[in-house]
Amino acid sequence: MKQIAVALCLVISATSVPAQETEEDRGLSLMERGAQMLMEGLMREMEPAMEGLQDMAEEFGPALRDFTAQMGPALRDLLEEVEDWSVYHPPEILENGDIIIRRKTPQELKVEPTPDAQIDI
Repeated sequence: MKQIAVALCLVISATSVPAQETEEDRGLSLMERGAQMLMEGLMREMEPAMEGLQDMAEEFGPALRDFTAQMGPALRDLLEEVEDWSVYHPPEILENGDIIIRRKTPQELKVEPTPDAQIDI
């Protein structure tokens, strides 16, 4: 429905002749003016969503800062200890909530192609 309304606005804006041109309208083609009107309409439509995101950021911001302050040093230590992440599987969350990162077996490491290997098509 919104696509139809947007298309209708574009058609109307492209075919209608303004009664008086304003200073900012001079020099714009009909397509440029239609695109400008489209962008203005989209901005008006997005405004409530953007305000909602700002409210959410204000709500979760302090909790995220606390999490970063507490977990940051632990994650930094983990990143320093692991030299090559490609030898591990992606993290898994177990039913009890534990998170594990399994090391790949030598057979699994042999199967993966090297980055500079050519692929035959």
